[in-house]
Amino acid sequence: MSKHKSINSKTLSLVAGAFLLLTALSNSSWAHHAFGAEFDPNRPLVLRGPVVKVEWVNPHAWIHLEATEEDGSKTVWMVEGGTPNTLLRRGLNKRSLKPGTVIVVDGYQSKDRSKRANGRDVTFEDGRKLFMGSSGIGAPKDGKDPNER
Repeated sequence: MSKHKSINSKTLSLVAGAFLLLTALSNSSWAHHAFGAEFDPNRPLVLRGPVVKVEWVNPHAWIHLEATEEDGSKTVWMVEGGTPNTLLRRGLNKRSLKPGTVIVVDGYQSKDRSKRANGRDVTFEDGRKLFMGSSGIGAPKDGKDPNER
């Protein structure tokens, strides 16, 4: 009888553990998206303008910059970068991206054509160029990602 109870409690423990693992995985994958889910690899763009603000949040940092449109109007774009930790390792930080800093971002526009983009590179006025990181699966293999194979 004790052997039977032991098997049931082990089975219950395994089922509960599997449920917790699947719940954790589904929550983290829901919060994080692949490049192809939001951005269009066929819509490259270049944005130039001053930084308005930077959001150092996980899973991706966001740089807001004011770009001048073809008609001369000003539009604030949200540009997604890698994780804050990744950007820090590559040399981007709160001091280098202060509001008013003029930057050029090479990236890809969102699929919904809103004023959101995925940034690949950021170039500063002094010519420094840093890779901003991609959003993983679906990002174009353009040779800019140092981790690309």
